[in-house]
Amino acid sequence: MKSLRLPLEGKLTDKEKKRLVAAMKKAKRDGKIPKTAQETIPYQEMRQDGICVVGGNFYTKQIEFLDINYQLAQNEDKNIIFENWCDFLNYFDASIRFQLSFLNQKADMEKFRKSIEIPEQDDQFNGIRREYAGMLRGQLSRGNNGLTKTKYITFGVEAEDAKAAKTRLERIEADILANFKVLGVKARPLDGYERLTVLHQMFHPSGERKFRFSWDAIWKTGLSSKDFIAPDSFTFQNGQYFRIGQVYGAASFLQILAPELTDRMLADFLDLENSMVVTLHIQSIDQSAAIKTIKRKLTDLDKMRIEEQKKAVRAGYDMDIIPTDLATYGNEAKTLLEDLQSRNERMFLVTILVMNTAEKRQKLENNVFQAAGIAQKYNCALRRLSYQQEQRNP
Repeated sequence: MKSLRLPLEGKLTDKEKKRLVAAMKKAKRDGKIPKTAQETIPYQEMRQDGICVVGGNFYTKQIEFLDINYQLAQNEDKNIIFENWCDFLNYFDASIRFQLSFLNQKADMEKFRKSIEIPEQDDQFNGIRREYAGMLRGQLSRGNNGLTKTKYITFGVEAEDAKAAKTRLERIEADILANFKVLGVKARPLDGYERLTVLHQMFHPSGERKFRFSWDAIWKTGLSSKDFIAPDSFTFQNGQYFRIGQVYGAASFLQILAPELTDRMLADFLDLENSMVVTLHIQSIDQSAAIKTIKRKLTDLDKMRIEEQKKAVRAGYDMDIIPTDLATYGNEAKTLLEDLQSRNERMFLVTILVMNTAEKRQKLENNVFQAAGIAQKYNCALRRLSYQQEQRNP
């Protein structure tokens, strides 16, 4: 959930590689390189109430939410939903960091079959129940990859201690649930066991190992909760991909080139029948700081425009003719400043990460290629996180 500064290109220059090698050597000398799979998982403690102690006095909670049928809604209903969604985002001030996570993962087929079974009852409709359950089993058997699609919002705050964090996180949780209710979205908070289950699914993408855990096991053995969710190994030897046990993975970031993004891009990502995780890391900027930033940019653009006008006069051209980029950026900056000052809108730093996994290397490359094609369709680029897989692992 940290604000990420990502490279603009997918490949490192020779100078960057040398700096990276030097940093790795220094980290190795200082003992800062994780030596176990547990050390790679970046949190300190998961509590039963669902509060995760990430470290550095930073605490988080997580909520699972479901879809609403936005695309099929009437235009008037779409406008209402969009306005409520804007209000939902504006709720998060600069002190709250949050991320939206969208997980397409391999399903536990045994658990999935049990979930579609309809128990018989003492009435005359058991025949209908058996027929409907049979239809669901038929659809399950004809399914493509047996994927489950889940959605989460994880939010966190800085606090002096766990007690102060608990009070504030519970208040934020109640507000988020209330906002989801206004949107017509079903949502529920996750306790510590459920959050560990989600992490276990992410770290065992092939579904080869069942999650077996109890809080008594921690108290009796002195183990950490990370010992129960960690895979057999993490391997980050290659800059283009990594391995979680026997499964290949690749993390990429979305380089946004388009002036505007449509929500269809995320929908297209999630419609891919591949195992993947899409995360939107969002940090609200303090309102006064955002306004000052835009004003500085406007000042810089005015300075550049004056310089261009001076060049035009010296060359004998009309001084009103300036590069179209300056005019476009200037108008966009003025519109953004007006929105921040008069419409009570917020500015956000957003980093979009896409993590693909597959059991074969070639399958992984195909999955990444498909995702990159969707990004290109919306005038964006999906860049591989070269030698940053471990730091940026969602």
